[in-house]
Amino acid sequence: MAIIIGVTGSIAGGKSHLCRYVAENYGAVHGDADKIVHRMYDPGKPGFDRIVSEFGAVVVGNDGYIDRTVLGSQVFGNPERMTALTKAIGDIAAEMKGIIDHWRHDLPEDGIAVLEAVNLIEAGYSKWCDATWLVAVDDTVALPRLMGRNSLSVEEAQQRIDSQQPWRKRSLASDYVFHNNDDLVSFTQVIDVHLLNTTKLFSENALPETRWFTWNRKKEMAQEQS
Repeated sequence: MAIIIGVTGSIAGGKSHLCRYVAENYGAVHGDADKIVHRMYDPGKPGFDRIVSEFGAVVVGNDGYIDRTVLGSQVFGNPERMTALTKAIGDIAAEMKGIIDHWRHDLPEDGIAVLEAVNLIEAGYSKWCDATWLVAVDDTVALPRLMGRNSLSVEEAQQRIDSQQPWRKRSLASDYVFHNNDDLVSFTQVIDVHLLNTTKLFSENALPETRWFTWNRKKEMAQEQS
């Protein structure tokens, strides 16, 4: 049975690089949660019709697909409209679960799949993964990276950094935290070591239960007591 590794992390931290590196060098299947969700509202999908009904034909681009830039402008910074969008898209969790089940049963026994998701922990996708990995980066390092990558001003980049979940909170639900503050060579060396160790433990049925379950149980207990 293939091993499923969930990957999340700070903005401009390098989680996409980690996933691509594992795919290119270890033959892993790489699933990007954002792209998976985008496919849920392609033309002809129920999500497409629901989004157009909710937000209007203005969100449909000249190519017939939902223009995510236009759609994003309607929901960014507006929790109520974001909730409406999430509802219109459909059952995202079920979509993720179905893809993970497909990987687990259809990939070779020694196969590897990595699911890249910003909200991997909060949405609960980690419960379907064998390990949860977190890529962290200091804000002072992320800021120039984000400005250069996305052509943003200091203010725009800082706004995106400030709006994310702090990596230290996510670390409580993560089995390993990669710190990517230096060069990519150092980063990939750590990836190599930890991937080999993780897959070895998995093949020996010795990989501990992902820490997400402990984190989630504590969260549920706190909610019951409040």
